[in-house]
Amino acid sequence: MELGLDRRIALVTGSWRGTGAGIARALAAEGATVLVHGLEPGTTDETVASIAAAGGLAHVVHGDIRTDEGAAELVASVQAVTDRVDVLVNNYGVADGTTWDTADGASWHASYDTNVVSAVRVTDALVPGMRARGWGRIVFLATVGATRPGDRLPEYYAAKGALPTITVSLAKHLAGTGITVNCVSPGVIATPEMVESFTRRAESRGLATDWASVERMVLGDVM
Repeated sequence: MELGLDRRIALVTGSWRGTGAGIARALAAEGATVLVHGLEPGTTDETVASIAAAGGLAHVVHGDIRTDEGAAELVASVQAVTDRVDVLVNNYGVADGTTWDTADGASWHASYDTNVVSAVRVTDALVPGMRARGWGRIVFLATVGATRPGDRLPEYYAAKGALPTITVSLAKHLAGTGITVNCVSPGVIATPEMVESFTRRAESRGLATDWASVERMVLGDVM
């Protein structure tokens, strides 16, 4: 499929593992040069190596986007390897939170800062360049739980639920500039980390731990 990504520069936040790494590999396979992001140096080598092994182009960038200082570090890291970012995929997020019985102000603020403000920081830093060039693509990753939340991790689902609203607002703000803004809300993705987590959950319940059995348990939990 020709997606028009050849020679485009794409930054995928949180792409050192999991869903972000998968997105980075897919974009590289479509011809984009991918900036593989980790919160700190040394975390992205495996993803970058896998892209290179498949014939793709990738560079390492880093910065802890949970803070203003870290976002500035990421921008400096990007500027050290390229003069622009054409595509921004705000993938970084953490399914953190507690329960309705144990959540407090600190946990709500922490989840919102991690899953919402971190993306806004990076977006704010890169939009001026996209606007000046008259072209850009911004994608926020929410979750199917944004509209179908579970009863656990209320902070996480509420934070992810803010991303579709941010997307619509920013799209209206950037209308006519050549920049599009979209939001993707995936369901459960069988990344290595998720497979490991669900396998441990199955084991703790005394269930079979082969993937076919674990997958049935996962589908039963989310249906």
